[in-house]
Amino acid sequence: MIRSFVIAILVVLASFAPLVPAQSGATPTVEQWVSRPDKSALFMRQTETLAFSSDNRGRGPTIVIDEQMQMQSIDGFGFALTGGSAELMMKMTPAARAGLLDDLFKIDNNSAGVSCIRLTIGASDLNSFVFSYDDLPQGESDFELKRFSLAQDLKDVIPVMREILKLNPSIRILGSPWSAPAWMKTNNNVRGGALKKECYGSYALYFVKYIQAMKAEGITIDAVTVQNEPLNSRNTPSMQWYVEQEAEFIKGHLGPAFARSGITAKIVLFDHNLDRPDYPLALLNDPAVAAYVDGSGFHHYGGEMSAMSTMHAARPDKNLYFTEQMVIENPKSDTTNIAEQVKRLIVGATRNWSRNVILWNVAADPNDDPHTDNGGCPMCQGAVTIDGDRFTRNLAYYVVAHASKFVRPGSIRIGSTGPGGRVVSVTQDEERPGTFRVAEYENPDILPNVAFKTPDGKTVLVAANDSWDVRSFTIQYRGRFAQVRLQPGAVGTYVW
Repeated sequence: MIRSFVIAILVVLASFAPLVPAQSGATPTVEQWVSRPDKSALFMRQTETLAFSSDNRGRGPTIVIDEQMQMQSIDGFGFALTGGSAELMMKMTPAARAGLLDDLFKIDNNSAGVSCIRLTIGASDLNSFVFSYDDLPQGESDFELKRFSLAQDLKDVIPVMREILKLNPSIRILGSPWSAPAWMKTNNNVRGGALKKECYGSYALYFVKYIQAMKAEGITIDAVTVQNEPLNSRNTPSMQWYVEQEAEFIKGHLGPAFARSGITAKIVLFDHNLDRPDYPLALLNDPAVAAYVDGSGFHHYGGEMSAMSTMHAARPDKNLYFTEQMVIENPKSDTTNIAEQVKRLIVGATRNWSRNVILWNVAADPNDDPHTDNGGCPMCQGAVTIDGDRFTRNLAYYVVAHASKFVRPGSIRIGSTGPGGRVVSVTQDEERPGTFRVAEYENPDILPNVAFKTPDGKTVLVAANDSWDVRSFTIQYRGRFAQVRLQPGAVGTYVW
C-alpha cells in the first residue's frame, strides 16, 4: 500500500509537470528493440529513437519508473546446456559452432548476450543415453568414489563450456543432478527410486568431486541444486526426494562436506514447480538446513509465479531462482506468441523476486532430439535448432534476448507501475481555471512490464503488449516523458 501511494504521488507530480522542474543534465534518448507476433521484427533494433520531454500529453497509461525503489539483484538470463545440446554443437564444424556461440553468448550488437547457464550433473533426459560419473557393474559399489570421472562430459559439455567462457569468462553456472549413480539408489535404477541412507555421505562427496573436477577444467560452478524435480520420478533419469530426506542430506552431509572442502558454491533447494512452495519453506524452517542454503529454485509447469513472492515474504533472507521452463512453438508457423512468454517468464519471474531466468534447453535438432528413451522429453525444442552446421532461432531465444542483452549481471530491479497499480488523475475545474480535482483509481490498462538499473547506469524497461489492440503508453522518468506505441502481441525493450 505504501509503495502504491508513492507511485500515485509520482503520477500527481507528473500531472503538474510544467510546474515541477526536471533534473538537470542531458535529455536521454531511448533505444527500442522490438519483436512482433507476425515475425516482421524479431528482437530488432528500431531506427527511431524516443526522446524524453516535458510534454505529458501522450495517450494511454503512464509507467512511472521509480529508481528509489530497489529490489533484488539480477544474476542473469539464459538456458540449460544439456549434454544433448553440447553433443549437437560438437558435431558442427569449429567455424559454424563459433558462429552459433557468438550469436548466443558474445556481448555485442548482434548477439543475445546470454549471461547464465544451467549444466546437468551427469545425464538429463535430454542426453542420447543415461550416464553418471561413477557407473559400475550390477552389484558393485564405490563409496569412496575412486572411479569418479568426467569422461563423458569431456567429449562435449566441457569443450563447449570452454568456448563459451572465452566469450564470457564471468558467466554464472548452475549445476543440477537428475539422479545419483544407480548403485546408490534404492531401486538400483536410473529412473525413480531414492538415495540409499548408507550412500548419503558418498553422494555429498559426489557433489564435491564434481565441483572440484570442473574447476580443474577451468569451469567454476556458482551454485548447485540438490535435485532436479524431486517430486517427479517419470523422467529418465530421475530420483525422488521427500522433504525429510533432503533435510537430512543437506544438514548432515552436503552442507558439512562443502564446508570441509572449502566449496563456496551455493546450495539451492527444491528446483521444482511453483505449486509446492511448502516444500522449500518446510526445509528452511529447519535452522540447521537454512544455515547451509542460499535459496530456492522453481519451474513453472504448475502453480503461479506469485508463489515466489510468498517465499520472499516468508524468508526475505533467502534468494529465489527461476531454474527451468520449456518454451516451444511450431517452427513452421507464421506467427509467434512472444508477448505471453515474456509476460510470464521475464516480467513474471523477476517481478516476483527471482534473481535469474533460465529456460530449458539451449539446442536440439529438427526432430527435437536427442533425448532418452522411456522418460525423455520428445518435444523439448531448443532455443536454437541445429541442423548440421546451420542453426535457426526459436521463440525461447527471443524471450531471453529481450532481457539478457541489456540486463547484465549485477543489475537491480527497480520500481515501475504495474497492471492494476493505483494511480491518480488530476483535472482542472471547468468553472474555475487553476483549481484542480484529484481522483485515485486502479488502472488495469498498464501493460505488463519490469524495469532495471544496470551496473553501467542505464535503465532498461521490458514491456509486453498481451492485448489485441495497438497500445500507446508513456514512460515517466525523472519528471520527463517518452511516448511509446506497441503493436498487439508485440514486446519492446527500451534502454536509456
